Amino acid sequence: MTDKHTFQTRLLHNDHKFDRQTGAVSVPIQQASTFHQKDFDQPGDYDYARSGNPTREALEDTIASLESGTKGFAFASGMAAISTSFMLLSKGDHVVISEDVYGGTFRMIYNVLHRFGIEHTFVNMTDLHEVASAIQPNTKVLYIETPSNPLLNITDIKAVVKLAKANNCLTFVDNTFMTPSLQRPLELGADLVLHSATKFIAGHSDVVAGLAATNRSDLAEELGFLQNSFGSILGAHDCWLVMRGLKTLDCRLKQSSESAEQIASFLSNHSLVDEVYYPGFTSHPGSSTHAYQSSGAGAVLSFRLKNEADVRNLSQKLELPVFAVSLGAVESILSYPAKMSHASMPEEERLKRGITDGLLRLSVGLESPDDLIRDLEKGLQYVGARRNLSRMVSN
Repeated sequence: MTDKHTFQTRLLHNDHKFDRQTGAVSVPIQQASTFHQKDFDQPGDYDYARSGNPTREALEDTIASLESGTKGFAFASGMAAISTSFMLLSKGDHVVISEDVYGGTFRMIYNVLHRFGIEHTFVNMTDLHEVASAIQPNTKVLYIETPSNPLLNITDIKAVVKLAKANNCLTFVDNTFMTPSLQRPLELGADLVLHSATKFIAGHSDVVAGLAATNRSDLAEELGFLQNSFGSILGAHDCWLVMRGLKTLDCRLKQSSESAEQIASFLSNHSLVDEVYYPGFTSHPGSSTHAYQSSGAGAVLSFRLKNEADVRNLSQKLELPVFAVSLGAVESILSYPAKMSHASMPEEERLKRGITDGLLRLSVGLESPDDLIRDLEKGLQYVGARRNLSRMVSN
């Protein structure tokens, strides 16, 4: 893939824009689980699909190039990518990690890694002094999620990378919310970038997938070994679905981001909404950092209502957003972190991170923003009516 073209063009015109053998303008789905070997002393490029598959290789090459990396990896899910990357660590190692990470990542760190003797410290990754203070002699990885899920906190990637390098640590970045369309952590010095490709990259709520990319040959070799050893690879057909979704990533994300800005502005001016979390606002504490390391605010925002009753009333009245887990799809998805993405997090830990019972996360899709705003207005009117009724009954 050449670098002379813009990102938008490179999504379509890359090394896998057509099949070299047939000229087909769609990467072939090689469904084979095993490959004929002409000579056991000189095996071909592929032998067993867990170790390598042409369709998966096309996706892995593509994500590596889009992230300015040299090697990519496709996994069965975002958590498979994240979990496998943590297996680069050994007993006695220590991880410093954003305190408000995705609930699945929290679960992996909190409930699994300690069983293997891998230590961790959760920190406010927006506070560089706190990050620096948490680094120990056995710290091997600083793990960033920016914007964070679900409060959209922003971490200064370059600054954390500088801390990591000074302490001989690696920097891992979960880039799910931004995708390489808006943010490329490897260009900012990170060692490994991770994605739940289920979200914006695939973009159609029809595949579960994870991706990773690095520009370090040593990490690529180790991660490739782990991918083959654990076998949590992405199947050929799912790889094809992700590649199909990638072709429209830029235009999808652009439209959804523009709509998200309008919706965030509407919600921030509504009397029933206590707070809106959106990095596109200049009032957001991380807006200036986000602006220099990303090229857009993205299509995800969160907002806080008073309590769980408000959330229940709003979700029951809305017609357009799907009320579900996940994000980054063509349809808008409204999620309730306390009972969905962060349900596995102990309540004390969840509340400490600001994930209250009134918090909602909205991933904006491709619907008309005017229609979405009208739907939200109608739902919030219902919330207000239910609040008034509750006050009348209590009096």
